[in-house]
Amino acid sequence: MWAIASRRGHADLATPYNEIVAKKEKTNAARILDAAGIHYELREYQVDENDLSAPSVAAKIGMPPEQVFKTLVARGDRSGVLVTCIPANSDLDLKAIAAASGNKKVELVAVKEVLALTGYIRGGVSPIGLKKPYPFYLDETAVQWDAISISAGIRGCQLILAPGDLIRLLDAECVEIGRS
Repeated sequence: MWAIASRRGHADLATPYNEIVAKKEKTNAARILDAAGIHYELREYQVDENDLSAPSVAAKIGMPPEQVFKTLVARGDRSGVLVTCIPANSDLDLKAIAAASGNKKVELVAVKEVLALTGYIRGGVSPIGLKKPYPFYLDETAVQWDAISISAGIRGCQLILAPGDLIRLLDAECVEIGRS
């Protein structure tokens, strides 16, 4: 795949896309995967500050929304903070995550809390490399795919990796937590 890279305002069609990506600094999540010996691909996309939605990201990286997983941070009344990943085209089933996590009630944290809790900004939250290790719940549909997409920890970049590797790395619990 070839990309247009701007160099002093001129398009450079001779630079392969993967070389452009390789020149960029890796995210903390990518470095953690490197250290764990986990194979992944970085896929960049153009950020639209007016539309940070996961279905939009899926379209921009050329993957179906069912294969692109968004990271949501929630708080249980018993467990405290927990992290979930669900398909881009679904909503978090709060009753299901409460039951799976041993809580009576779970609510999404306020957007203004996300950075302080995770170290990541909205639209760029990766389940890998959080400020603190939180219990991690992955929607069970992830295992239907050879590879899934998650945030690389910054807006404009996704990690494509095998769901089994993500599960092992984060000791994820796979449960039915996404609903259409």
